[in-house]
Amino acid sequence: MSTRARGVLVLFLLCVAAALVTGRELFVNLSYFWGGLLVLSYLWSRYSLRGLEMERHPRTNRAQVGQLFVEQFELRNNSRLPKVWIEARDESDLPGYRVTAVAIGLGLRGPSRADAHRAINVLAGLAAHQTRNWIVRTLCTSRGRYRLGPMRLLSGDPFGLFPTLQDIPVQQHVVVLPMVVPVSSFSIPSGRLPGGEALRQRTHQITPNASGVRDYAPGDSFGRIHWRSTARLRRLVVKEFELDPLAEIWIVLDAERLVHHAYEDPGDGREIGIGEHFQLPASTFEYAATAAASLAVHFLQRDRSVGLIAYSSLRQVIQPEFGTAQQLRILESLAVANPVGGQSISDVLKIEAPRIPQGATVVIITASSDPEVVDSLRWLTHAGRQPVLVLVDDESFGGSRSSAKLAAAARLSAIPLRVIHYSDDIGAALSSRAFRPGRRRVA
Repeated sequence: MSTRARGVLVLFLLCVAAALVTGRELFVNLSYFWGGLLVLSYLWSRYSLRGLEMERHPRTNRAQVGQLFVEQFELRNNSRLPKVWIEARDESDLPGYRVTAVAIGLGLRGPSRADAHRAINVLAGLAAHQTRNWIVRTLCTSRGRYRLGPMRLLSGDPFGLFPTLQDIPVQQHVVVLPMVVPVSSFSIPSGRLPGGEALRQRTHQITPNASGVRDYAPGDSFGRIHWRSTARLRRLVVKEFELDPLAEIWIVLDAERLVHHAYEDPGDGREIGIGEHFQLPASTFEYAATAAASLAVHFLQRDRSVGLIAYSSLRQVIQPEFGTAQQLRILESLAVANPVGGQSISDVLKIEAPRIPQGATVVIITASSDPEVVDSLRWLTHAGRQPVLVLVDDESFGGSRSSAKLAAAARLSAIPLRVIHYSDDIGAALSSRAFRPGRRRVA
């Protein structure tokens, strides 16, 4: 019972009391009026949500930062009674989620200005056995795994005396992958084979390392046929291949909580609209995760074997592999990674380096300004690995730590270097070796 219904009940009781005391016909009629209004409204409210079914159909269960997540809603009225108005209130935790408020038919009410930033949709005039559909487009601004729902349907009588509520539980989730920007070129040092050591791991893909031959099996590519053995043995013989250690690229993302910071971008207070240029949040980790995702996609599209290491809330290690499936694994891992780790990037390299084969390229992405990072990279070089350093300049985000000294030390050690500043085109920054110290973009 709403406050308005309590007021009507008070009026009903007062009119009944006045009718008993004075006996006037006016108070008797008012008593019937208020009493009938309460009964009619209560019965109307009891049946206002009966026979309703709500379904949501996201076009995909994965989205990407900077792109639109599209979802279709379908509301069906399976009862024989029409519905005057229905309010659909969605409580999804996807950042920036909106359900555009639209009125269908003759709306009796609409969302207030205070509800403009809430996931509310008001529909009116839903006839018996009728279906209404609408589409929601949400600009994804943050990585992560988010739930879709729960959703609440609100309705009631036309006078708002007895509102009713129906909960629709959580049914689905959406994973927002990090933004991927095109990288035109990212030169890496040439690796070297470990002396006298073979990598005995078979693969179905063609690599430069042929380890032997075997008889042809249905499904084998004609490109694998070894024609000399076929001619000599007079039957089809194909080559066996092993993984090439030169093709391995490891991306190591620094997720230490003391290194990364998110700074407030003053901006102009205006939200990014659909179709406008999207700018990443002023967070060093968001830039680092975008760089890691972009490099992984860049190398995988060039048939390189890519792995990922990140010590976030959990140890995340993805062994190097090829193909689209590996790309999806890396992006999903980066989607849920957060800067909450307790291990420094130097400690992570000491722990994981023995598992990285000699000759492999190790791309380290960090916002640290600790000189010990360069010492760890020198140690990697002496151990037969090929390090590449990608620095996210904390000073350009409004922080107090500059990457200039660390970048200079990396150059003196002949370590390939890329530097990313706030508001940079990340793809262009990864494709360039230039370092521009002192750029300060966020106050």
